[in-house]
Amino acid sequence: MQLDNSLQRFDPVFFTVGRTLLGLYFIIPGVLKITGYAGTLALMQDKGVPLASALLPLTILIQVGLGLMLVLGKQLRISALTLFGLVLLINLFIHNFWAMQGEPSYAHELQNFIKNLGIAAGLLVLATK
Repeated sequence: MQLDNSLQRFDPVFFTVGRTLLGLYFIIPGVLKITGYAGTLALMQDKGVPLASALLPLTILIQVGLGLMLVLGKQLRISALTLFGLVLLINLFIHNFWAMQGEPSYAHELQNFIKNLGIAAGLLVLATK
């Protein structure tokens, strides 16, 4: 128990690094969606995302804007909960492994789906701060 107590002094550092990494997880893909706009839009349309041409700019704004909010430590609860909702929607529409049984990309999409559940869990934990 002594080790656990001595590590508590690093809690602010762990919290800052953790929320910064979560923020970067959204900022970087958001920027990449700008640079690869046409390809991202085509993917969204291929996956059957409704109103993809309207939702892509909104997704970019949410990812970059709220990712920055996480990095800066501002409005953590609303930012984390909004990003949580976005992750769930991305999982349902983009990483729909259940519709790919037997396809080569099945394992990749399953892995991304599960990874995103971990990210979603981290966002829920962050929303409690």
